[in-house]
Amino acid sequence: MTQINKLKIFNDPIYGFISIPNELIYDLIQHPYFQRLRRISQMGMSYLVYPGANHTRFHHALGCMHLMQKAVETLRFKGVAISSDEECALLIAILLHDIGHGPFSHAMEKSIVEDVNHEAISLLFMNQLNDEFEGKLSLAIQVFKGEYHRKFMLQLISSQLDMDRMDYLKRDSFYTGVAEGNVNSERLIQMMNVVDGVLVIEEKGIYSVEKFLLSRRLMYWQAYLHKTSLVAELILMNVLKRAKELTLKGINLPCSEPLLYFMQNRVTLEDFDAEKLDLFSQLDDFDIISALKAWQKQDDFVLSTLSKMLINRDLLKIKLSAEKISPEESQSLKEQFANTHHITQLEAGYFIFRGKIKNQAYSKEAEPIRILKKDKTIEDVVEASDQLNLKSLSKLVTKYYICFPKQLI
Repeated sequence: MTQINKLKIFNDPIYGFISIPNELIYDLIQHPYFQRLRRISQMGMSYLVYPGANHTRFHHALGCMHLMQKAVETLRFKGVAISSDEECALLIAILLHDIGHGPFSHAMEKSIVEDVNHEAISLLFMNQLNDEFEGKLSLAIQVFKGEYHRKFMLQLISSQLDMDRMDYLKRDSFYTGVAEGNVNSERLIQMMNVVDGVLVIEEKGIYSVEKFLLSRRLMYWQAYLHKTSLVAELILMNVLKRAKELTLKGINLPCSEPLLYFMQNRVTLEDFDAEKLDLFSQLDDFDIISALKAWQKQDDFVLSTLSKMLINRDLLKIKLSAEKISPEESQSLKEQFANTHHITQLEAGYFIFRGKIKNQAYSKEAEPIRILKKDKTIEDVVEASDQLNLKSLSKLVTKYYICFPKQLI
């Protein structure tokens, strides 16, 4: 039997060649759980706004692993001891950090599974893979959960300046064409160091950190919270909620077996055994798109109308405001819409609804980004920066929205 060469390379449009460092990581990438990420879009419904945003979680996970390789290289060069086992654990943890995402990334979490977030499902997948790979992921899981004694290792995976954010800002900026999101991840990584077991950025990298935080703020307003992407994602959540509601009433809707299972059953985190995890691993964007295409022809007015909106990109109108939107405003629109289409007010609520979005580029409550000054003291980036805009970037900005059909304008 010929031995497969497992030390392969990927050609990435952002970083050029990405190498697979060892056989274990190759085998993890080859696993069906990971290959599924090729069928999960990185930016949900954003391709309806930015036609280029068709990249997947698979691209992103490999990019994060590549940046982690660079970070380990830099820290070792600066004298930080990282064993080969620790390096492998870091690479596996960042490679698998998003493996629990459902179709269209966040829509599933709020509609079909009962408030189970993707981080919890990622951990379930990692534990399952650890069983299959005879415990070789144990250290990676320990790091991922924040249980390992070297704090900087968790900070590289999950913090306000981690490999995840560095890759998704650069990658999403590239694929959407929103130039404001393009961060200098190479420079940021070169400026990293570890002091007393904690990740710091050397003072000469402070302007790169400021640019990174500003890019994050702008990408949220221009891409992730773009009002058309937002309304499309909200419609998708409502479609899935309506489909689940009808299924639980005994109405048969055409869709794939895994999707049907999650619509027929209320699945909480406690219910996720190996069998349900396997069913979840069979779900991807294609299940949702094919279901939407079929549901356009259903008798239910709510389900068919919302499905058509997404398939044909003829979406609800969304109005953003700095002020709260009164319940009276949405109530009168609901009454009007319900009367016109002979549906109940409850059903009209699938088309007319209010909510709010928040944007905060830097949180003072979370683990800070620490700047290592020339005199060896360490300061929070907000204090160390001479830029006034960092103070405003740590302010939470809330905007309120109302969605309603265009014919009600």
